[in-house]
Amino acid sequence: MSKALLKTDNLQNFIDGEWVEKHESAPVINPANGKTIVDVPLSDEKDVSKAVEAAGKAQKEWALVPAPQRAEVLFKAGQMMKERKERLSQLLTMENGKVLEEARGEVQEGIDMAFYMAGEGRRLFGHTTPAELPNKFSMSQRAPVGVVGIITPWNFPIAIATWKSFPAIVAGNAVIWKPATETPIMAYELAKILEEAGLPKGIMNVVNGRGSAVGDAMVHHDDIRVISFTGSNETGRNIASECGKQLKKVSLEMGGKNAITVMDDADLNLAVEGIIWSAYGTSGQRCTAASRVIVHEDVKEKVEERLLVEIEKLAIGDGLDESNKVGPIINKAGLEKIEKYIQIGKEEGAKLMAGGYVLDDDKYAGGHYYAPTLFTDCTADMRISQEEIFGPVISLIPVKSFEEAIDVNNGVSFGLSSSIFTTDANRVFQAQRDLDTGIVYVNAGTTGAEIHLPFGGTKGTGNGHRDSGVQALDVFTEWKAVYIDYSGKLQRAQIDTE
Repeated sequence: MSKALLKTDNLQNFIDGEWVEKHESAPVINPANGKTIVDVPLSDEKDVSKAVEAAGKAQKEWALVPAPQRAEVLFKAGQMMKERKERLSQLLTMENGKVLEEARGEVQEGIDMAFYMAGEGRRLFGHTTPAELPNKFSMSQRAPVGVVGIITPWNFPIAIATWKSFPAIVAGNAVIWKPATETPIMAYELAKILEEAGLPKGIMNVVNGRGSAVGDAMVHHDDIRVISFTGSNETGRNIASECGKQLKKVSLEMGGKNAITVMDDADLNLAVEGIIWSAYGTSGQRCTAASRVIVHEDVKEKVEERLLVEIEKLAIGDGLDESNKVGPIINKAGLEKIEKYIQIGKEEGAKLMAGGYVLDDDKYAGGHYYAPTLFTDCTADMRISQEEIFGPVISLIPVKSFEEAIDVNNGVSFGLSSSIFTTDANRVFQAQRDLDTGIVYVNAGTTGAEIHLPFGGTKGTGNGHRDSGVQALDVFTEWKAVYIDYSGKLQRAQIDTE
């Protein structure tokens, strides 16, 4: 099936509008069965330099193309993605493991982003404002930064890439993209689509390889003026430090420890449905996944009972089988990390109610699967309640009041997404004000962000920038203030005002 869908055994880099062979490579493994899908190039600093040189030349011409014309390319790309949605979704499931309905949702997110950013080509709004002197005009406008670097993770290999690359392209920049080595197929497919849509050569460049080689070279290249990164907190901090030394613009999105709060007046059936979807969708491998459930003590037992019933119903297996609702963990290292935290939870005194083991019988041969896991009687300060596990693991934390629930939600180093289930309108408004996360849901889970709103968080989740929404343009543009004096004489602001 992979050859029929992919039509190649070896991926290539895409530099200056050309598909470039690279002799050194690594296998891309389907996490559902352990089989090799394709080989991915392992590039080096020289490949990055070639891509940056090409991007720099191409960007100067691209910036002069009217923004509505730049947007037409994105619109065409969106149409092509829509036409190829099913094929792209199946390829995504093969390389990433997420179940097919989730893969379709991710591809749709990329389609939505294409159409949304195509619309920005007729806006890219600046501002006009009254000048303080007579016969003088003042305004602000956006200007492209130049060459930008994007580094994307394996868990959303096409959606996150479109969040970053499409606003950069419509704003007049050229892009160097390092996809995750686990999931390079979406980069290959998206680059082909942009090429077919008419994007000039050199504007989108894909350089595959490991972060220690390609990512590091991008961060240190003088001519890449923006790095937009989604990934681990440790790597993000290192990138921020290196970019800071160079006065290079950097945008970081680095994960979360997200909580769903269930109050005593909540619709419990709805809350449990939201918890199951948010915690076990994508096998918990989302930065927005719910890994904590903060529950009022009066309904704690009812929530536990209903969760156990629903966990038992979850069908686990290869995501290409549409009867399955939970797919594999990305690799063996991911399994080992989850196993480590299960042991930590037991040692801390949390009560294991469900799961807590690798699924390794014949049904799962060759793949990386972990049983959906539920800990209860957790305290807010336990490591399993504080640290990102990135797997299908819930820590259930009982609280006595709404106020305590807010404190527990806010008592972690991340601040990406939060959720509350309640029917009390007063609590709804208090919660959306007091929950210190970049995304807040009411009577829904912690996942499901829409592309026309900003995506990102507070505290250890990032550095204040946002992916998606019109706010994404701020990462890839500089503000330019323009003053036009038509008085025919020299006027001095703040001096000649009387």
